[in-house]
Order: sequence, then structure tokens, then C-alpha cells
Amino acid sequence: MSSLRKIQDASVIFRNLNGIINVYKPQGMKVKHVKAAILNNICKDLNELRANNEPQLHQVPLLATGGAADPLLRKVHSLNLAEHVLSTGPLYEMEDIRCATVASLGQHTSGVLLFGINKGLKQSMRIQRNRPVRAYHVTGKLGVATENHLPNSLITLKANYRHVHPDRLSSLASSLQASHQRKMFELCGVDLQSQAAYEIACKGLIRPANNTQPVIYGIKLIDFQRPHFTLEIHAINETEDYLATLIHEIGIELRSVAHCTALRCIRHGKFTVEGALLRQAWNLPGVVRNMREQKQILEQHPYLLKQSSIELRN
Repeated sequence: MSSLRKIQDASVIFRNLNGIINVYKPQGMKVKHVKAAILNNICKDLNELRANNEPQLHQVPLLATGGAADPLLRKVHSLNLAEHVLSTGPLYEMEDIRCATVASLGQHTSGVLLFGINKGLKQSMRIQRNRPVRAYHVTGKLGVATENHLPNSLITLKANYRHVHPDRLSSLASSLQASHQRKMFELCGVDLQSQAAYEIACKGLIRPANNTQPVIYGIKLIDFQRPHFTLEIHAINETEDYLATLIHEIGIELRSVAHCTALRCIRHGKFTVEGALLRQAWNLPGVVRNMREQKQILEQHPYLLKQSSIELRN
């Protein structure tokens, strides 16, 4: 906000509108609607800034007083039609701003959503290629199964859940984490009994070789209030449907049924939910300030843009 007090030229602000922004996506709102709302507010603020600082032109009559022409023409003053908003339309429009997500979120998922704006598209593509881990808080409800494992679907089955205890759920989460870590080595194309696999394991967690297969790096129970429970999940290449299906499978393993009631992305690499731009700040001052904060994060952690090894740095 302080930078906008110093720079009141809309063209200068527009030229420097390049980078990554961290936005908090509300639940139930599609990514394309979030993008449209942000771009619309940016253009609106830029146009208002330009209008407020536009110099007032000296009004000169087109005809001298007492001319022989139509008296109505004497009342028409000279206008700069080349810049007047009623003749040219708004100077800044949504199509003028290039914007793309680093990794999308489903409609029912809330939390951290990264956008690359203008020249920041290159940075967004690099972050996407490096595939940093995303952390979620996923809430499920025992005893009820739905058609698509999400709360907005038809109920297909009900079952007893009173035999489910937090110890059993924590044990199942640990077992799932171990099985996914084994799959992590398999996706690297390395024989688990080879020396190469041992050397890779000594380095710690590794990133998958492709960006299609979901891999879970961590899953733990953080809250249990029967029938609701919340898991913290760290994953790569995950989707909303994949996480909802995981909750459904956990319910089956517990000899009951379950469906997902809430998904919240709390972290994407080093970009956290605490630094996300809330909906009331989806405007030009908020975007500029948030872009500056994300630039500092990228400078502090350059490996987010370029990783030279398969080791997972997060």
C-alpha cells in the first residue's frame, strides 16, 4: 500500500505488475471465478487511478461567440475524444492481464491458491515443474457414504461407526503413509533391492519422476470427534477427487463408511495460508503488497524455481 502512495501512475503500476500472488480460495468457488474476480478488481482500480490523475484540459469553444452557425454548436466545447472513456472504453481490461494458476484446486477445496501474473507466468511454470508438496487438512464424516465421496452428493449408504477409535485411525494413517513411501521409490524406476535405491533412500524423501501419479508423503490424525475426524495430508500430484476417494477408502478399512466434508490447502511449498490474500483484499493495493511478499519468499528459497536433484526439498 505504501508503494501506491508514492506511485500514482496507473501505467507504471501496470508495467510492474509481474510476479506470483498467494490467494485464499473460498470453498464452493471455482478457480476461474476467483481469477475473474481478481482481474476485474485490478482493472477497475487501475482505471479509477488513471481517471483521478488525468489532467484537466482547457475547454476552448469550437466556434467563436456570435458565429453564424447553429447556436447549439456554440455550446459544444473541445473534447479529447482520443482519450475520453465514453469513446475509447476503459483503458485496462481483463484480457490485458495474463494470469494462470500454478496448481488448481477443486471447487470444494479452500485454501492456498497461487497465480502467476504477466511475466510471473514463467515463475509459475517453474514452480509447477518442480512440484512442491502441498499440505491439506481433510475432514471426513464416518457412518455416511455419498455418490462422489463429497458432501454435495446423494447418500448411498449408512453404517455403524461407534466401534471406530482414534488409535485405530492413527494406525491406519501410518500404514497408508508407509505404503505410499514404498510407491515413491517404485515411481522413480529404481529396483528396491539395488544399491541405487539404498543411496536414494539415504537422501530422504524424493520427488516422483512424473506429474500424474499422486504420492502421499505424510498423513496423520490431528482431530477426532466422532463421527468427524481430520487428517493432515502432505502430497504431490493430488486432486480433490483423489483425496475424497482416500477418505472413502479409509472408512471401508475401518469397517464402516465415510465421506469427505471439507478440504483445506494450508501450504503449497513455502507459501502458507497465513500469507494468503483474503477475499476482501482482492484489489490492486492488496495484489501489489502480496506480490512483493511472495517475491521475498522466492528469493529466500530459490530451489522453488529450480531443483537440480530428485531430493524433496520442502
